[in-house]
Amino acid sequence: MTEPGSNPVGYIYGPVPSRRLGRSLGIDIVPAKICTLDCVYCQIGRTTEKSTVRRKFFDVQAVLDELKSKLAAGIEADYITIGGSGEPTLNSQLGSLIDGIRDITSIPVAIITNGTLLYRPDVRAECTKADLVIPSLDAADAETFRRVNRPAPDISIEKLVSGLVQFRQEFHGQIWLEVFLVDGVNTSPDEVEKIRQHVECIRPDRVQLNSAVRPAAEPGIEAIARERLEAIARQIGGHCEVVGAAPEARTDRHMLRTCADVLSMLKRRPCSLEDICAGIGVTRNEAVKHITQLLSENAILSERQGGVTYYCTRPD
Repeated sequence: MTEPGSNPVGYIYGPVPSRRLGRSLGIDIVPAKICTLDCVYCQIGRTTEKSTVRRKFFDVQAVLDELKSKLAAGIEADYITIGGSGEPTLNSQLGSLIDGIRDITSIPVAIITNGTLLYRPDVRAECTKADLVIPSLDAADAETFRRVNRPAPDISIEKLVSGLVQFRQEFHGQIWLEVFLVDGVNTSPDEVEKIRQHVECIRPDRVQLNSAVRPAAEPGIEAIARERLEAIARQIGGHCEVVGAAPEARTDRHMLRTCADVLSMLKRRPCSLEDICAGIGVTRNEAVKHITQLLSENAILSERQGGVTYYCTRPD
């Protein structure tokens, strides 16, 4: 079990361009990879600690101080987005964090969550403090839920759907429901129809269809063509849109970076997390995955300077 402490890669990242949120300034409040699920498509990788126990991971004031520093430097964002490397509702200080953000800035707050803990009144109450909540629903029955999301033992599809329905009744902000589609598992007309029926009960403001445009936790999980996703969107109906489809022409073959790329960059000079993202063209989550592996292998060192964490190779 992870004990409260500091985050070796910092709490704030970005702002990054987001298909859904414009310029998104992210806050990572759960260590990688602690989650209630172990989704086959997760771009962070396999869940290392599957848990439903809410607890304090980091000092809220440390997170807020880092946010203040970022904003004082002139950073602009369309949303402050709470998400990151694990399931954010597992952090028992989520509500206090949002209150603190409100005291600092008027930028809208979004939460990206898998929604599995929304059956709990305390989690729903804390999430109502946000302006926008983006939960997930990738299945409509227990078997598909098990195959796609691989939940913790005390999480069920019934709890997930019930929590989403209750949250809609209590939350007056925006709910954008993400449905992540895994080809051959939850993409058949029957599966989509069952998801549509749940969507009808949940009544989100938007439904967003996604697929694996980045490397997934398990091999063989691929992006789905836009034409197929658009057909599924029409079946679901309402405010359903496609946000993650296979590119028409793949140009990212050389963009799939490895730990070796990160190591090569760090041999030239110490770099921050954002330096690495910009330098080799990867997302923050992909960079964190490589950094975490290199740190575990004792291949690199971290050093904090001027409020920023830098990474460098070990001296020969």
